[in-house]
Amino acid sequence: MSAVYLLLLLVPTISAQTFRFGACPTPKVQSNFSLQLYLDKWYEIEKLPASFARGQCIEANYSVRKDGTIRVLNSQVVGGKREFLEGTAVVPDPQEPAKLAVAFSYFTPYSPYWVLETNYTNYTIVYSCTDILRIFHVYYAWILARSPSLPPETVHYAKQLLTDKGINISKMTPTYQNCGNI
Repeated sequence: MSAVYLLLLLVPTISAQTFRFGACPTPKVQSNFSLQLYLDKWYEIEKLPASFARGQCIEANYSVRKDGTIRVLNSQVVGGKREFLEGTAVVPDPQEPAKLAVAFSYFTPYSPYWVLETNYTNYTIVYSCTDILRIFHVYYAWILARSPSLPPETVHYAKQLLTDKGINISKMTPTYQNCGNI
């Protein structure tokens, strides 16, 4: 199968994502990362487009399972109802604990989930990128917070950090976080 034909088949899949030609950037991640401090609830403040996260009031909750894997419970409000999606995260290399891998199905491979920076109590900046035949890459970035909002200067700082690490954020959009008790 030619690479051009494969690209045409993938267009519907990647149209709701952010992609660029060439290999994934490999930015440095948080040094001395502590998974224990990272666990619990995070609210999505801004993100690059993702077909799996089109709702409002998006949250992610991380906890450790008995088997040592990390339970990832994402939720979003779609059509006035909260929807949930559960996945599993692992730390493939204990020498780089800020480079996690996440899967939301037994049938899909793990995807990178790299914590570029966090202060654990207020914000975190996350990046994910997957190479497609080394021809192009699909990537995501998130600015998350422990509360439903962040000061504008913190959001600006996070965006600047992503840009400084070579990640194009021109399609980044804010996530609506005022859904009441839904």
